[in-house]
Amino acid sequence: MTEKFNPAPPDKHAEDPKQSVKEDRKKDDELEKGLKGTFPASDPVSSTQGSKATRDG
Repeated sequence: MTEKFNPAPPDKHAEDPKQSVKEDRKKDDELEKGLKGTFPASDPVSSTQGSKATRDG
């Protein structure tokens, strides 16, 4: 008997979906903690940190 053709085999280089969900939840939790600590405020909380400025040549 021949092997069944699979038009979309799993991508061995793709990210693990369970790990991606865990990372998303972690980011959401951190952002939520930041929002609770600053409420009420005029400036929104950023989920990223800015980089150090470099000097112009």
